[in-house]
Amino acid sequence: MWVIVGLGNPGRKYERTRHNVGFGVADSIATGAGGRFRRDTHGDLTARVEWEGERILLVKPQTFMNLSGPAVARAAPPESERLVVVCDDLNLPLGNVRLREGGSDGGHKGLRSIIETLGSDRFIRLRVGLGRPPEGEEAAEFVLRSFDRGESEAIGQAVARAVECLRVLLARGLAAAMNDFNRRATPAEP
Repeated sequence: MWVIVGLGNPGRKYERTRHNVGFGVADSIATGAGGRFRRDTHGDLTARVEWEGERILLVKPQTFMNLSGPAVARAAPPESERLVVVCDDLNLPLGNVRLREGGSDGGHKGLRSIIETLGSDRFIRLRVGLGRPPEGEEAAEFVLRSFDRGESEAIGQAVARAVECLRVLLARGLAAAMNDFNRRATPAEP
């Protein structure tokens, strides 16, 4: 079974914020696979679906981003080859996606929590680009803001691109998905 964890912050206040792109990807997969999220015994939202011929456990931790590690540890064993964490990334241009296995947290507090809790960085992460905050705006403020009207279309395309990347990962493997999706692309590209 694959475990796909979409990172975000719980609650209506954060629903449409930049930091919740991971939740958006998980929601899109659940909707496409006919799944429905339910609260598990730990309070996290999970959905079990059949998608692309694979059994998938989708997880949306209901802790704040910087405390995501325990929810991921409960869902998947350390060093799982079938664990994918989907999160936002300020270092990627808006709408780009980047898939890789292992590596540092890149300053992302959700990834930092997961690495510290698992005691390993050996899991697949799919980052969805937000771009850098405008001059003078703190990163923490930027990620907790909703997308501007002009950015909404780009992020919608990025979520669709992230879902397609995961589809390729399941069907053809990590190397193929990285080759297809890790090149720089404008959000308007197919």
